[in-house]
Amino acid sequence: MSEPAPPARQSDLPIRTVAGVAMITVAIAALWFGGLIFWVLCAMLGLLMIGEWADLDGAPATQRRLARFALVAPLAIMAPPPIAAGPGFLALGLIGAAFFFIVIITRRPTLAAGAVYAGLPILALLLIRRQEEGVVFTLWTLALVWACDIGAYFTGRAIGGPKLAPAISPNKTWAGLVGGVIAASAFGAVMHVEYGLPWRLTLATPVLAVLAQGGDLFESWLKRRAGVKDSSHILPGHGGILDRLDGLVPVAPVAALLVILPKFYA
Repeated sequence: MSEPAPPARQSDLPIRTVAGVAMITVAIAALWFGGLIFWVLCAMLGLLMIGEWADLDGAPATQRRLARFALVAPLAIMAPPPIAAGPGFLALGLIGAAFFFIVIITRRPTLAAGAVYAGLPILALLLIRRQEEGVVFTLWTLALVWACDIGAYFTGRAIGGPKLAPAISPNKTWAGLVGGVIAASAFGAVMHVEYGLPWRLTLATPVLAVLAQGGDLFESWLKRRAGVKDSSHILPGHGGILDRLDGLVPVAPVAALLVILPKFYA
C-alpha cells in the first residue's frame, strides 16, 4: 500500500496509475478464468515474492535459489485437478516442510519464514477461488485491499496530519488509515448489495482493511531493516511484488478462514 509519496516521486503518479490499472486488469482476467490460469499467475507471484523476501533478508544468490526451489513443491501441488491435488491440507503441510527444509539447509530461520509469507496467501487465494462463489469471494479479498490502498493514498495526501508509524514508514498518516478503512468498508457494502456478499464478510471488511495496513507496515519495516526503498524494481512506479501484495499477505489467510469455516458447521 502507498500513501503520499515524497515530492520527488509525485511525477510518478501517471506511471503508477497506468501500471496499477494494468495489474488489476490482469488479476481480474485470471480470476475470471480461474483454474489453471489463476494458478499459474498465483504460482509466479509466489516465486517472485520469496525471491524478494530473500533479497530483503540479505541472502546470497545460492540461498535465494534454494528458497525458491523449496517453494516449488507446495506451489505445484496447488495446481487444480487433475494436474495436482489443488489447494488443501497437503499444500499447507508442504509449506511447513519448505520452511523446515530451508532452515535445515541454510540455518536462516528468517529466510525460511519467506516460505510461509509467500506460500500461505497464495494457498488462501486459490482455496477461496475454488469455492462455489469463488469469483465473488476472491474479488472481495483482492479488491478490499486495493480500495484500502487507494483510499489511504488519496486521503493521506489530501489531509496529512499525524504520522501513523514515523519510525517505520514516515509517509503514512492516521488520516490515511481512516480513509483506507472507509474506502474498503464502502466497497464491502457495495459487494453486499450488488453481489450478495455474506454479512460475516461484509462486517469483517473494515477489520481486514486495518490488517492490510498492518501488513504494509510490516513490509515497510523489512525494507527499512534492509536499507532499501523498494523490495525490487520489477513494477514501473510501484517497486516490487511485495510492495504491491504486502497488504494482501495477512488478509488472504484470514479471508479464507472466514469463507470456508461456516462449511464445517453446516
